Amino acid sequence: MTSATLTAPGPGTPAQRPAHRDGNVLRWLGAYTASMIGDSVYYMALAWAASRAGSDSQTGLVLAAGSIPRAVLMLAGGVLADRLGPRRVVIGSDIARCLVVLGLAGALLFTSPAVWMLIAVALVFGVVDALFLPAVGALPPRISAPGQLARIQGLRGLAARGANVAGAPLGGLAVALGGPVLAFAAAGVLFALSLPLLLLVRMRPLPEQPEAAGEPGTAWQELTDGLRHIRRHPLLGPLMLVIAVSELGFVGPLNLGMILLARQRGWGATGMGWIVAAFGIGAGAAALLLAVRGRVPRGGLVMCLLVLVGASGVGALAYAPSVAAAVVIAALVGLLMGLGGALCAALVQTATEPAYLGRVTSVSTLFTHAVAPLSYPVTGAAVAAWGTGPVFVASGALCAAGGAIGLAFTRLRRAELPR
Repeated sequence: MTSATLTAPGPGTPAQRPAHRDGNVLRWLGAYTASMIGDSVYYMALAWAASRAGSDSQTGLVLAAGSIPRAVLMLAGGVLADRLGPRRVVIGSDIARCLVVLGLAGALLFTSPAVWMLIAVALVFGVVDALFLPAVGALPPRISAPGQLARIQGLRGLAARGANVAGAPLGGLAVALGGPVLAFAAAGVLFALSLPLLLLVRMRPLPEQPEAAGEPGTAWQELTDGLRHIRRHPLLGPLMLVIAVSELGFVGPLNLGMILLARQRGWGATGMGWIVAAFGIGAGAAALLLAVRGRVPRGGLVMCLLVLVGASGVGALAYAPSVAAAVVIAALVGLLMGLGGALCAALVQTATEPAYLGRVTSVSTLFTHAVAPLSYPVTGAAVAAWGTGPVFVASGALCAAGGAIGLAFTRLRRAELPR
């Protein structure tokens, strides 16, 4: 569908089942939640094993190794999802992750973790992630009606927040009870638990493909065709600009800048933990709101305004007079940016032709999971040179520029989510 506005179903159209009451969606949600918790446990176990096997620099190398194939192969993962179907790619990815992690747990029964072994596993895991992330993002339009996509994004956000909350303590408990072996085994079991649910998920048939999709060609031709689809589309091009610019301004202050700010203000790890938790609570509340409500009128305009207002909170964080004030600001930022991000994802999925879902999702995921983290060293160097205040303000301004870019496009301002 290429139009910005979608009409309500006619009198003869059967009512859509709400996503939170749709067994097909709930099976997908259960599989996604188990997989995300498995991810959290895996990264906890990997960090712990790396810190015991090598130096601080080697630990950083192990943790960074997976990001290289993820960045390089993400777009190829989108092509594969469109060629084979996202469900097949997600199932194959979870099987691969399960075997790799359980294989590592088995190897550690007979030998101590070595840095080279952990780097190899991280690289393989990064390759699999490059396939998994575009495919899992392309699944929602194939498992429910278009009018439920905003609600599904809310449910997905709740699952991701819940996985973050549950995964780290579970990984820590597994490490405490049985070391990295038990933690890696627990992650593998969680990946395995998602497989029966994924196998039971039913896929909606794709509508007749437009002539623009053309016949399948080489992987390179399909990739360039997907990029042209984004560039020429009246909504997708502006949406990708909003994602790219706002993420660059948002990720650095939240993930690295907050650590530096807490240290500078003397708030300590406890204060930083409260601030990060407040952001997570705000983002979780946004996900719950969207999951319950199911639709926000004038979705494109609301999304851009939420990014603009949330960006001002990013700049204000550096000037919070106390931990309590920073906690309140962080909760508001999480609420506004979380809701804006979920609306953006829903707009991307409703605007994309089904034949291009994997490739379009891979581009947006590339910005959020690969390009935006490149701002970490820039953020650190800028804080060292100018302090946290100017850096947070500049980051907020860059984030606000993403919302302003969206407002500059008439079709995006008038975009509506389907009813």
